[in-house]
Amino acid sequence: MKKIEAIIRLSRFESIRDALAAIDVNFFTLSEVKGFGLQRGEQLTYRGSVYDADYIARLQLDIVAPADKVDAIVGAITSSGRTGKVGDGKIIVYELERIVRIRTGEEDESAL
Repeated sequence: MKKIEAIIRLSRFESIRDALAAIDVNFFTLSEVKGFGLQRGEQLTYRGSVYDADYIARLQLDIVAPADKVDAIVGAITSSGRTGKVGDGKIIVYELERIVRIRTGEEDESAL
């Protein structure tokens, strides 16, 4: 079992969600996150005025999947999330030791 953590652009979320749905990945956790990277912040426009933000607003997807689906998931996120510009994001893959479904007590792959 693996956990895939992807930090992505807000503007690319819908295309990434659709790409994941196309490979039958319909369950993930989504969080709004802020960070600081190579972009060194970004410019935001509000009512015609431009402001510099010290952070970069992004989304974080957390996906738990069997090891044999990891390459397909990473490929889907990479191809649909890429703009070619600095700030496209990162994907991190972790090994999971144990997963337990609280409601039933099922463990590991049956807990998904």
